[in-house]
Amino acid sequence: MSSKKRRNSVKFGESVALIAMMMSLAALSIDAMLPALPAIGRELGVLQENTNQLVISLLFLGMSAGQILYGPMSDSAGRKPAIYTGFGIFITGTLFCLFATSFTMMLSGRILQGVGAASTRIVSIAIVRDQYEGPKMARVMSFVMTIFILIPILAPALGQTMLNASGWRAIFGILLFLSLFTLAWFSLRQPETLSREKRIPFTIKRIVTAIREVLGIRQSLAYTIISGLVFGSFLGYLNSSQQILQIQYGLGEDFPLYFGILATAFGAATLLNSKLVMLFRMHSLVHHAMQALAVLSGLFLVAAMTQNGHPPLWAFLFYLLPVFFTIGILFGNLNTLAMEPVGHIAGIGASTIGSLSTFIALSVGTVIGQSYNGTVLPLIAGFLILSVMSLGVMRWMNLE
Repeated sequence: MSSKKRRNSVKFGESVALIAMMMSLAALSIDAMLPALPAIGRELGVLQENTNQLVISLLFLGMSAGQILYGPMSDSAGRKPAIYTGFGIFITGTLFCLFATSFTMMLSGRILQGVGAASTRIVSIAIVRDQYEGPKMARVMSFVMTIFILIPILAPALGQTMLNASGWRAIFGILLFLSLFTLAWFSLRQPETLSREKRIPFTIKRIVTAIREVLGIRQSLAYTIISGLVFGSFLGYLNSSQQILQIQYGLGEDFPLYFGILATAFGAATLLNSKLVMLFRMHSLVHHAMQALAVLSGLFLVAAMTQNGHPPLWAFLFYLLPVFFTIGILFGNLNTLAMEPVGHIAGIGASTIGSLSTFIALSVGTVIGQSYNGTVLPLIAGFLILSVMSLGVMRWMNLE
């Protein structure tokens, strides 16, 4: 069988479903865990509620470290060995979490889960790029992202259901089952998409060279930093959302419903963005979305301060919906703009940009989350400060 036939042996619909499933594991590992954070902390002896947030943020530490490696690894050994390595690490981390007897063991498992999940995020895109190009690749990624959007909407409800039925360890049991199922599906049905003659030897020098190149290109550097700051503001929300919605606003088991409603703003923005980019320049879309985020956050911060950091729930939700819509527009364009000048090193360029932006996001998002003080002020201030900093980076880099 020719390599071309092997690459096209998986039907289009199955290929989309498989890629979406692999890319969704990381999101599911984050969002399904949110309702269980207090229960995990209580059983594993956590004394400060904010410390429970590390179950979320340290997964991103693993992803930051992993992303820089999987691009070069998949270019050298092939896509399938890189995916197998990632799944092996992810499954090991899941077992650590499932059988955790201490919070340290839990956090070690979450870091391993992040390192493993980085492979599905980076290599899955490479697999799509190997098999499709141009409009067909865009069509595949559009279908994948449509499925991917559903995860933040549904995952907290799944986590709450498993928590009520069998306790927090059952959530990791589901993740273990899904990862093993997806690995078997991938192994049996997905052919290797990178032929041997196209493989590039793995060297540390190549990674260092790519990092230097990305850092040396003004547009790539600026949008990598901005992507990290914007993602960091959202990570601050992820870290503290359970405490804000479930405890501060007393939503209890209705927390997944409200979290899912807010997540629909991202879905709407992602779907609309595909049309907006045909009408407006991406630079302009990013600049206006960032300005909107800063203005919304500045106005609402003043309003929230008059309410001692506890505005009515309806007002808080009506603030977050447009904020998440603007962040959805930003997510849809920042990575593309960062990648534009490095198309000649697309694989390792994506790894480098993804790793650096995730590390920035982890740093600032953890600060926002750990600043939670029983009010929404640290979160809103985080959105404001990071959006203003992003506008400053755009001006500094002459990208307005």
